[in-house]
Amino acid sequence: MMRIGTGFDVHRYGPGTFVMLGGVRIAHGAGLIAHSDGDVVIHALCDAIFGALALGDLGVHFPPGEERWRQADSRIFLRQAGALMHGHGHVLGNADVTVIAEAPRIAPHVARMREMLALDLEVAIERISIKATTTEGLGFLGRGEGIAAQACVLLEAA
Repeated sequence: MMRIGTGFDVHRYGPGTFVMLGGVRIAHGAGLIAHSDGDVVIHALCDAIFGALALGDLGVHFPPGEERWRQADSRIFLRQAGALMHGHGHVLGNADVTVIAEAPRIAPHVARMREMLALDLEVAIERISIKATTTEGLGFLGRGEGIAAQACVLLEAA
């Protein structure tokens, strides 16, 4: 049995000097306004896994109103999503994530992000794809007001 899930996350830029993407700290002229660390890559990936399992979304599992998740490392969320995936008898067939932003440049960090995600999900790195695109200057992302990510996963029966 196979299951497919999709996820999407977006955060606005705010004060700061770095962003977290795929578990990697990337220097940037702004930070992200979020309850946790604002890692849109991991948030979209978790939502895709939860969706494939029909278990709601990130907010169901890690409510933003709970103080214990303030400034939380999103890798905690991903490890929990992976544990639920395994607990429901599935393994990750593959994950495909697209980062949507004008900046920062993603390409120099893709290899490390893939390593971090594969480690947290306990899969071979070949099962994780990360790529980036811009909106060609259009909309709030194009104006550099924030960053987004979308993810798609295929889960296979273990």
